[in-house]
Amino acid sequence: MAIPFVYNLRNVAQRPVSTVTTAIGIGLTVAVLLAAMALAEGFRAAQESTGSPANALILRKGADNEISSGIPLDAAAILRGLPDVAPGPDGRPWVSLEMLTTTNLTRVGQTGSSNIRVRGIDLTTIGVRVVPKLVEGRMFTPGTDEVVVGATIAPRFAHCGVGDVIRFQRREFRVVGHFTTGGSSFESEIWGDAAVLMPVFHREGAYQVAVLRLKDPARFDALKKDLEGDPRLGVQVERESEFYAEQSRALTTLIRGIGIFITLIMAVGALFGAANTMFAAVSGRTREIVTLLVLGFSPWSVMTSFVTESVLIALAGGVLGCLIALPINGITTSTTNLQSFSEVAFRFRVTPGLMLAALVFSAALGAAGGFVPALRAARQSLAAGLRRA
Repeated sequence: MAIPFVYNLRNVAQRPVSTVTTAIGIGLTVAVLLAAMALAEGFRAAQESTGSPANALILRKGADNEISSGIPLDAAAILRGLPDVAPGPDGRPWVSLEMLTTTNLTRVGQTGSSNIRVRGIDLTTIGVRVVPKLVEGRMFTPGTDEVVVGATIAPRFAHCGVGDVIRFQRREFRVVGHFTTGGSSFESEIWGDAAVLMPVFHREGAYQVAVLRLKDPARFDALKKDLEGDPRLGVQVERESEFYAEQSRALTTLIRGIGIFITLIMAVGALFGAANTMFAAVSGRTREIVTLLVLGFSPWSVMTSFVTESVLIALAGGVLGCLIALPINGITTSTTNLQSFSEVAFRFRVTPGLMLAALVFSAALGAAGGFVPALRAARQSLAAGLRRA
């Protein structure tokens, strides 16, 4: 026979000081875990939303990122003529050939600088990857020394405001607009005309990356085999979505690992706090425990009841932790991508799934902290209990 749940609620409410103290400790632990997971989730989402499963991304064989790649102009011409490439709105093959490099910019409001990706594109093929949305200014004019800057990094780096001038290799380029791309990592880049930027960065002989929109995405494996086996090309082929997911994996794992490590250290303190609270409850309720046993409640029911109380306190702490962490949702931060060694700005993402996982973690802390005190209560000797009562 189970002990009524209302009994647990009443006892939790009768110990407000110890309950609140324990809940706060667990809440802070959960908040740290949730913040770390939201940071990792934000970076992962920014990277993975950059790619489309309908696109094939072509790099030089052996290149582990876009910047270190190189596709010669003759190979680019062969890629344009592939029968598997879908036609664009103008009827021409929908292939985006892009130059990619980095430039070093000074941070705003803090010391130091960071590498920012500069991508040279052809506006006629811009929809192959994503159609940017201008939030200020206008798009650059092809053939001119104009660039647009991702809205996420624009306020974080010097000379990125609309109307400002950025110097690339002693040549000045005017910022004419800011753009967004739905939260993808493209928002951490500077875009300009590939034909203008390639000679500026001494990359006239090759593009860094080619992106093909496939007529039939199901033919990707066959296309990959054909292209990687062509000795004229010397390329490797990846699904665009899978490539960017892989690019995010190392840093995402590192962030999660650090967050979990710090959380485990804090969890030890929270665990002892929950245990102390429940040990005090068991010691102060000897008469109640004995009465329950005399009334016919089994030791298992008594044990389950005390574990339930501990879980309730921990869940209150978990809810508190979620409330503490929730305001960081959507806040923009940035870090260096370990693959490209360039700055990537992204937003914290506190998702319902992360909050549910945080609540499960808090409940597990409560169950672990309450187990030994609950076991002690269940093993209460009737004779000894009656004497102490």
